[in-house]
Amino acid sequence: MPRSSNGVLGVTALALIVAATGCVSTQSFVQSAGPRYAGDASQGAPVPDPDREIQVGSFNLKYGQAVEGALEVIQADPGLADADILLMQEMDSDGTRAIARALDMNWVYYPASLRDGREFGNAILSRFPIRDDEKLLLPHESLFGSTRRIATVATVDVHGTPLRVYSVHLATPVNQSGEYREDQWDTVLADAEGFSHVVIGGDLNSHSLPGRAADRGYTWATRGGPRTTWWARVDHILYRGLVPTWGDSHGTIPEDEVEGISDHRPVWARARLR
Repeated sequence: MPRSSNGVLGVTALALIVAATGCVSTQSFVQSAGPRYAGDASQGAPVPDPDREIQVGSFNLKYGQAVEGALEVIQADPGLADADILLMQEMDSDGTRAIARALDMNWVYYPASLRDGREFGNAILSRFPIRDDEKLLLPHESLFGSTRRIATVATVDVHGTPLRVYSVHLATPVNQSGEYREDQWDTVLADAEGFSHVVIGGDLNSHSLPGRAADRGYTWATRGGPRTTWWARVDHILYRGLVPTWGDSHGTIPEDEVEGISDHRPVWARARLR
């Protein structure tokens, strides 16, 4: 977010954000049951070897646009192309379906809101079977647009071991206070408490909130690295019940690879089941 030298959001920048938001028609999907979209696009592709690492990627595709360009980014970089689980944000169902089909992956998608007639939400794509899924509604309406944030949640079957997976998109610092955004993040962590193997990732709109999960025993896999937006490192992957691999265990896609496609740089991480 644009900030002045003392760290406070600039008045001009805030006015521009309010003006831009005010001319957009938005509606939240506050029901827990849906809408829901899902499919098996694996086309019989073999399930990954249980003895190798599990690779997870996260990609916020700006407004779900430039799907073909996003596919090129994903397929060109091993950090995403080799992902067993891909978390995506700001997606619609058509874009999610197209990417899943191109990558031969199972998928589930829940929209959080309707913006000028288009659905926007979070998706989970997986090379492992998806056994169950749900939409986790996060607390507090946004200041502008009165929308609610969600996490898309799924349990994937890693050769008999249930792995709980969350694709998260938290509110921006403009749309929510720090306390309310902590509430949103804590809601995700509380939901995951009953699971021994957990992966959480997405656009957290914060460089520091993952520390609250690290304090609860999570490995903050993508803690180090460059900014993923122009203003901060806000895209993250965390896990519990997994252990980092030797060598390169996480990475960030170079900025020039996503230029003109998204305002976020995707991240990835690699680990083994404990």
